Amino acid sequence: MIAKYRFGHPFPTDAVVQELPLSAGAPACFTVTEEEDGTHFRYALDKEDCVFGLGEQARGINKRGWIYENYNADDPNINEARQSLYGSHNFLLIAGEKPFGVFFDSADRVLFDIGYTDPDELVVVAKNVDVYLVEGESALAVVHAFRTLIGQSYIPPKWAFGYGQSRWGYMDEGDIRAVFEGFRDNDLPLDAIYMDIDYMLDYKDFSVHPARFPDLGKLASDLKAEGVYLVPIIDAAVKVQEGYSVYEEGLANGYFCTDSEGIPYVVAVWPGESMLPDVLNPAARLWFGSQYKALLDQGIEGFWNDMNEPAIFYSKGRLAAAIDYVVSVKGQNLDTHAFNKVSYAINSLHNSPEDYAALHHNVEGKRVCHAEVHNLYGYNMTRGAAEYFAEYAPDRRYLLFSRASYIGAHRYGGIWTGDNSSWWSHLRHNIAQMPGMDMCGFLFAGADIGGHCYNTTEDLLLRWLAFGVFTPLMRNHTTNGSRDQEPYRFKDIAAFRSILSARYALLPYLYSEYVKCALRGEMLFKPLCFEYPEDRRARTVEDQLFVGGSLMIAPVCDQNAAGRYVYLPARMKLVRMKNGRPCSTKVLEKGDYYIPVALDEIVFFVREGTVVPLAKPAKNASSVDFTRLHWLKFIAAPTAYELALDDGFTKSGIEKGLTAVTVEP
Repeated sequence: MIAKYRFGHPFPTDAVVQELPLSAGAPACFTVTEEEDGTHFRYALDKEDCVFGLGEQARGINKRGWIYENYNADDPNINEARQSLYGSHNFLLIAGEKPFGVFFDSADRVLFDIGYTDPDELVVVAKNVDVYLVEGESALAVVHAFRTLIGQSYIPPKWAFGYGQSRWGYMDEGDIRAVFEGFRDNDLPLDAIYMDIDYMLDYKDFSVHPARFPDLGKLASDLKAEGVYLVPIIDAAVKVQEGYSVYEEGLANGYFCTDSEGIPYVVAVWPGESMLPDVLNPAARLWFGSQYKALLDQGIEGFWNDMNEPAIFYSKGRLAAAIDYVVSVKGQNLDTHAFNKVSYAINSLHNSPEDYAALHHNVEGKRVCHAEVHNLYGYNMTRGAAEYFAEYAPDRRYLLFSRASYIGAHRYGGIWTGDNSSWWSHLRHNIAQMPGMDMCGFLFAGADIGGHCYNTTEDLLLRWLAFGVFTPLMRNHTTNGSRDQEPYRFKDIAAFRSILSARYALLPYLYSEYVKCALRGEMLFKPLCFEYPEDRRARTVEDQLFVGGSLMIAPVCDQNAAGRYVYLPARMKLVRMKNGRPCSTKVLEKGDYYIPVALDEIVFFVREGTVVPLAKPAKNASSVDFTRLHWLKFIAAPTAYELALDDGFTKSGIEKGLTAVTVEP
């Protein structure tokens, strides 16, 4: 059962696809008060209650014990102190004696104090919010009801489930071709090469540098013939430059965000002075989406949207004021307080609340302050692209994922978790994020494998890839100036080949489970306690996950570890896989085990009564044969398994492709 309550005058987010009548009053489980900073919702937490959700937020799977503030933030310094990340996903699941979920649908800032101020109290503070109370018999039933409320998750083309290589620093066509050759010559599978901002001319959206990429269409065609796709980045800001058609069209049609007087507001990102498309205006959103045609026409079939919180390095007016202040103290003997003022004048330019408050959108002829709808920007940028793709090629599936997001964007594309770091703690963080993103509909998700910031190590990259084998988005990405992070750059190439091969061997299972979860509103990544709610021990396990209906994974995420301890909540079959083939299996009873795991192997556990389809490893996803399979079995009777046997490219073929196969013991 789902009930809807309204407080204030919420801005329509389009996060929800079902029309529900408004219920009177407030949810009975909350004590609700109106206070100066917004509406406060208080809930008394039992000692045993776990609190799940909040999408990609920081810390563990159980969010209890910290304070979170959902307000999309461009900040690469991700650590346990953070309260905001790149996406705002305002759904909580309280797993107590009777589980329930609650969605705070607000485009503005929302605060979640989950046992931080008072260990036994949940407090949510929101302004102008629709509250959806979701009840169910189990945690999985609650999630299913919520996912039905918000609509079907995005399903990308099959090739997008292959391995992708990326970095900020592939400067030209030669670099791209060298990456392809590095994978080919070392017999490493590959499906995508990502292009960061270096491919653009002067960092202008939808442009291509003519000297660095003299014939992007031919490059895309040559790689596609080898089963490899080019995936360029698209940033939110449009460079201010006469003669640049995107800028001139947007300006002439009033498609950019303005100040409170309706004058286009100048900010700066990579290209310097820029303007932000007003993607909350449907006409402007579709116009910006139509700009992707310039790259679609050159054979590009995938994009990643970035800097769309939106990120603002500085605004023209505030930069001038900061420079004036710095000049005014030139030559003075600055004590620590005076110097801090100088530092603040410069450092506070980045993503300034003053700039967000100054920006305005044109929504149905009314000016709306950006600060009050901030969390919807990245969502609507991605929505605009997806809506245009549906016009450009109605039945074609394109790869599309974004850094900033809000619930609702899951219907149009996926997300990645932003600028993480090459730290073992961030591998753990990645594991903990996956169930929360699933709850909020973002099934096509993943992190920058190996870490974006700083320098990775061979063992960290191998362990992260061993987890990434199971994440729908499997992309290795790093920043400009970091060490080379392509697998063939390291000494033990054979170990990388073994790990990557497992992805393609498991692709029939991973793709089939993804499609079924997307179509049916189910979770792909589940905490152990969602499947075993009566097992008190399972509630405490945060580094093991169920993936689909058959598998449990327990990634190794400690430096120099030769294995790890694993808790089995039930009888399971341990499977070791090397080079894309199972090399040993062993049935283990419920309990605790130390499991050795070599750097070149994948270890997972098959649930009793289930099967796992395995294919012969291939050089890319398009080459994987879904019809000639080896079955991993832990069954005593014939068992049906639904395979996704669609063509991998069209929308219309997805449901038709689901095919039940009976597997004998």
